[in-house]
Amino acid sequence: MLFTTSNFIIFVILLSIIYYIIPKKMQWQLLLIASYMFYAFAGIQFIVYILITTITTYFATINISKLQTKYNKYIKENKAIVTREERRAIKETSKKKQRQWMVLCMVFNFGILAVLKYSNFAIENFNKILGLFNSETSFKGLGFILPLGISFYTFQTMGYLIDVYRGKYDYEKNIFKLALFVSFFPQLIQGPISRFDDLKDSLFSKHNFNWDNINFGFQRILWGYFKKVVIADRLLIAVNNIIQNPDIYQGVYVIIGMFFYAIELFADFSGGIDIAIGIAEVLGIHLEENFIRPYFSKSITEYWRRWHITLGTWFKDYMFFPISVSKPMLKLSKTCRKNFNDAIGKRIPVYVATIIVWLTTGIWHGAAWNFVVWGLGNCIVILISQECIPLYQKFHHRFDVKNKFYFRLFQVVRTFWLMSFLRTFDCYRDVGTTFKMYGSIFTVYNINEIFNGGLMQLGLTIKDYILLFVSVWIVLLVSLLQRKEGIRIKIAAKPIMISYMIFFILFLGIIVFGAYGVGFDQSQFIYSQF
Repeated sequence: MLFTTSNFIIFVILLSIIYYIIPKKMQWQLLLIASYMFYAFAGIQFIVYILITTITTYFATINISKLQTKYNKYIKENKAIVTREERRAIKETSKKKQRQWMVLCMVFNFGILAVLKYSNFAIENFNKILGLFNSETSFKGLGFILPLGISFYTFQTMGYLIDVYRGKYDYEKNIFKLALFVSFFPQLIQGPISRFDDLKDSLFSKHNFNWDNINFGFQRILWGYFKKVVIADRLLIAVNNIIQNPDIYQGVYVIIGMFFYAIELFADFSGGIDIAIGIAEVLGIHLEENFIRPYFSKSITEYWRRWHITLGTWFKDYMFFPISVSKPMLKLSKTCRKNFNDAIGKRIPVYVATIIVWLTTGIWHGAAWNFVVWGLGNCIVILISQECIPLYQKFHHRFDVKNKFYFRLFQVVRTFWLMSFLRTFDCYRDVGTTFKMYGSIFTVYNINEIFNGGLMQLGLTIKDYILLFVSVWIVLLVSLLQRKEGIRIKIAAKPIMISYMIFFILFLGIIVFGAYGVGFDQSQFIYSQF
């Protein structure tokens, strides 16, 4: 059930009405039923996977919590007789058993994700290796269909498991509440990836009808639909024409494709997040923000603090920090300090952890080599930037331009295009083709085609380009206006007639200018494939 279908809109409206009619103690139960109904629309057979993840995590956290309770009780009852060494030994034994439960659950659930998502990729590459040795043997793909949102709910649930293991909070004793946390439907398709302690209070609380929540949530939903159906789905036509015909559209068209795809991806992904957060807000539930004006970033590091924030913080908290301070990394650091110098010793754990995280990030986005190269490309740029910090400092000490508008603008433009170049690996889905297209930028001189009607060959009309130009400037203006305060708060401060007129115009714009009808096809959100 696509977010952009009438069935989904009716589903959300009916749910919201029933949600505020039924007894408040049953609201979270209704959300659980609704979430599984939503999931069933994607294929009722896939429910078994999300159930397995929920059940295995529930029992793993029960056993982890029991071990924690048993240790704490023993220490409390024997505080006077247990020595420090004995306490340390008992704690280590308990922690080892807890870790075994955590690792077992993580291996099992990440194993399901790996088999479903990467088995065909592994078989394909194994067949290529066999071909290098002129072997006639080859293996067929397993034909698995990836369940809806499995990457998102697996990461979210394993984050919860790790937090319970770390003692950040106690496990959820009600398995049905845990099931709702895992399956809450607005965030299933593309996030955000929530933390249990951030979501549980609003997810399981009793919610009274609140007009501000309804009003603000509806506004956020409209804004998401505007970005999705007016901008993203319209640009999709031109982007597909460029990337699906690499022999025809080379040179300047590659640059145009980068630019169009950057806008399309942002409008598509952030639009979907707006819809998800807006639906949750209508229900009185708070979801974390996933975007903070990423295209205003002045470096790639800053960009990834603003783009898909919840995924980035997941990798930072559950991969980067544990890897960089792990015993093998500390041992490696010590060896490097001894054989080289302190500077290298300090860098090695950070760099190894960074490489592992970005390799994983690339693979998470898709089972293809282009995503691996994309992830490592981001990693290389970030590491080079870190190494160049002393040079940047010398430059800024020599030239006082750091706070100048023109220099900040240069940094923003540079970051935008650097990310657009890296993102091209996501477009062509083939490493060789991507590098070929890069080369065509410098070898195929066809810029004159743009001024001779070339843009009109991409499937869009002059009216489409005018509409896109105006729409993108509206999004840009809104981004600028809400740097210090949310735009909805500013609009709410206006007279009520003006406030409602603004959103009526937005609603009308979606109805009139949305990319649907003859020549258009409703598209799933880009990140749903990840």
